[in-house]
Parts: sequence; C-alpha cells; structure tokens
Amino acid sequence: MHCKKNLKTELYTYMETLENYRSYLDEFISWFWEFLPNLVTAAIILVLGLWVIRIINGWVRRFFDRKDYDEALETFLQSFIKIGLKLLLFVLVITQLGVKSSSLVAMVGAAGLAVGLALQGSLANFAGGVLILVFKPFRVGDFISAQGVDGTVKEISIFTTKLNTFGNQVAILPNGKLSNENIINFNAEGTRRDKIDVGIGYGSDIRKAKEILLEICREDGRILEEPVPEVYVGRLADSAVELSLRFWAKNEDFWAAHFHVLETLKLRFDAEGIEIPFPQRQVHMASSAK
Repeated sequence: MHCKKNLKTELYTYMETLENYRSYLDEFISWFWEFLPNLVTAAIILVLGLWVIRIINGWVRRFFDRKDYDEALETFLQSFIKIGLKLLLFVLVITQLGVKSSSLVAMVGAAGLAVGLALQGSLANFAGGVLILVFKPFRVGDFISAQGVDGTVKEISIFTTKLNTFGNQVAILPNGKLSNENIINFNAEGTRRDKIDVGIGYGSDIRKAKEILLEICREDGRILEEPVPEVYVGRLADSAVELSLRFWAKNEDFWAAHFHVLETLKLRFDAEGIEIPFPQRQVHMASSAK
C-alpha cells in the first residue's frame, strides 16, 4: 500500500514537471514567433548595411583617387569612415532587436570604459596616428629612422606605421611611441651631406691625397658643385692622418655617390702610391742559446 502511494506521488510529480516544460516550450515558441519579425528585419538591415558600406567605401576610394591628397591622410580617413559606418550599423541592428536606446547608451558607456581601460595602448596609438597626420613629421615614401629601425614609410594607418627596411622586410611601428620619440627624416630636405673619413700614412703626401678626393667629387656628376666639396685633416691618429671628405648630393643620388667615392678613392690611392694604414702586429721571436 505504501509503495503504491509513493509510485502515485512520483507519477504526479513527473506529470507536473512535464507540464511545466510544456508550458515553458509554449512560451518560448510564442516569444520566438513574436520576435522573429525583428530578427528577420535586423538580419536584412545587417546584410544591406554591409552592402551599402562597401559601396560607400568604393565611392570614398574613388574620390581620393581623383584628388591629390596626402596618401597617409587618405588611408587614415578611409579606415576611420569604414569603422564609423560599421559602428553605426551595429547600433541600428541592436536597436532593431529590441534593445532600448537608454539601455544601449548605458551598455556602450560601460563597454567603452572597459575597452578604454583594456586598450589604453591602442587609444594612445590612435592619438599618435592623428598627431602624425596633423603635424606630418614624415610622409609615405620618406626614409626615416625611428625606434631603432631604418626604412621607407610604406603606410600610415590609424594605429601603426609600416616601414620597408633595407632588406625589404616590413617593420610595423606603433603610432603612440612613434609620435612621442625622436624621428630622423632623411627626406625632409632635398639634399644630404655625406662625411667620409679615410686615413693615410704619415709618409704620404697630404696635399696630393686631398686633391685626389676633390677630383673624385668633381668627376662624379651626382655630387653637387654647390655647396663645394671640402676635405679637412680631421685627426692625427696613432698610425694615420685622418682626412675628412664632405660633399652634398640629392637624396635619390646619395647612396650611389657614397659607395662610388669609397671604391674610387681606394683605387686612386693605390694607383698614386698613397698608403691607407690598417691595424697590424709584429711578433719578434727571441731564441735562447743553449
């Protein structure tokens, strides 16, 4: 009798639980059918919004192609417009799904605070990118030295700047540090001055060596006649008289002229019998008589 009573109680409890589940399922189905129009509309807005954003980005790209704006500014504005449009689309989709504007503002504010704390470095890089575009310490195509890296500026984006190094590697520098540290822009001026130091032996003719260096400069059309190339005695070292040659060349001719002068002065000095000392050591062997 007691077993039958327990069985009846368990059966009643099971039926009650099943009824609750059925009630929850009916409520979910009813809510889903009510929410489905909003979901479909949000999906349509998302698809159409991405399509419209792609079209607008194409218009913006073609607009900048027709204008002669700074390339770095074009890249920055295109990225900024693209991100801004996607954020606007996100707000529209979330609002269509039933999130109230006040709740959305509170959610965005809280998310903004959390993201701001988590992405302090990224925000600093964004601010650095704005400063670089405003003050223009360098442009795309300039050869710069910054943060221990030398290279040609390939791209200036919102958060980073890309350089092409001598070895054709891509160096990515964060704009935050780049805008706050020292930068050497080798293309800021149209010309550059080179300084080549070479040592000659104390027994060599200084005047003849200086004349040879000046002749090399006069014969190389890439070296500018104004300012006039100059040669000085830079230092009387322990084993050499150090001559310092200084000349100017255009940025595009600088390295070609530099390497040509180095090679030619060695050949000319050898031909004229002017010694270029190099470190050497003499060892004297002392023999002991037995």
